[in-house]
Amino acid sequence: MHFSGVADTNMATPMNRWIFLANFFLLLVQVLGGRDFYNILGVPRNADTNQIKRAYRRLAKEMHPDKNKGDAEANEKFQNLGAAYEVLSDPDKRKIYDRHGEEGLNKQDMGGDPFSSFFGDFSFFGGNMKQHESETPRGGDVVVNLDVTLEELYTGNFVEVIRYKPVAKPAQGTRKCNCRHEMRTVQLGPGRFQMSQEQVCDDCPNVKFVPEEKLLEIEIEPGMRNGQEYPFVAEGEPHIDGEPGDLRFKINQLKHKKFERRGDDLYTNVTITLVDALNGFEMEIKHLDGHKVKVTRDKITWPGARIRKAGEGMPNYENNNVKGTLFITFDVEFPKVVLTDEDKEAIKNALKQESKTKVYNGLQGY
Repeated sequence: MHFSGVADTNMATPMNRWIFLANFFLLLVQVLGGRDFYNILGVPRNADTNQIKRAYRRLAKEMHPDKNKGDAEANEKFQNLGAAYEVLSDPDKRKIYDRHGEEGLNKQDMGGDPFSSFFGDFSFFGGNMKQHESETPRGGDVVVNLDVTLEELYTGNFVEVIRYKPVAKPAQGTRKCNCRHEMRTVQLGPGRFQMSQEQVCDDCPNVKFVPEEKLLEIEIEPGMRNGQEYPFVAEGEPHIDGEPGDLRFKINQLKHKKFERRGDDLYTNVTITLVDALNGFEMEIKHLDGHKVKVTRDKITWPGARIRKAGEGMPNYENNNVKGTLFITFDVEFPKVVLTDEDKEAIKNALKQESKTKVYNGLQGY
């Protein structure tokens, strides 16, 4: 089949048009072939980013291979789930996928657009394959800091926020709208024309912005990180002739009195007595969700010693089945008592350690 910048005259017949359309849509089906990422995640095609994230977190827990060891296809299902989330959570990749399917993503990775490379800019039936859409004006985005405790970031929570949003209401009179620049041609004489650009506007009904109260529910998802943003599409500043901007809540992780977070790991310090440091001990540390972490030592614990408790850190945001590590550093509290000569001698005999002093002057080798 031959394509050119102008449609062939033979295509004017109804039969040729139907043949062309059939071939075109056959190609369209082939281009849009591949995995149905929306079906894999179980979300509608108009799902927002938060719906996609929630669906992925829920399915990741259910479909994790560690929980489905008897399922021979568990790994493949989990990989498909990850691929679907990677594409649909990325606005640019999702846009390409919605237009061209998974095949379009593969060709995009190779530096090509499957439609533009095949069709180019040729016109048919009086139309052009490339639609140059004018950019819609948009209101400003609003970013608000949201204070969140470490407990909420560990277990998850729902927070309600009242938003006073400007809403357009009808008002008296008219206003200039949809202003654009158009070329105007004026004939100056026989065979002489002058072209100039002028602004042309429409008359639209007038509006005014009135603040209205709206209740927003924010989901604090387990594993969210400091500085991460939670968006509400079209809840930002309005635009009188276009679309409103977005409202984004920025997570501000509050300082915790017992735990320090570094990525998905948690750090804490525990002070023990000198007796426990020498004899060993058993203790429990209350975690962020209230469960107890048991720590047992049957050997000497020196000041600054650190132990690791794998899987007791923060949940990973992308996959809550995975958790970081809890690092526990020990401080030793020395007793403030006066020992008798007999006590001192008993300690020397028990520790079997000679008394000696080593001077350290900060130089390597000393």
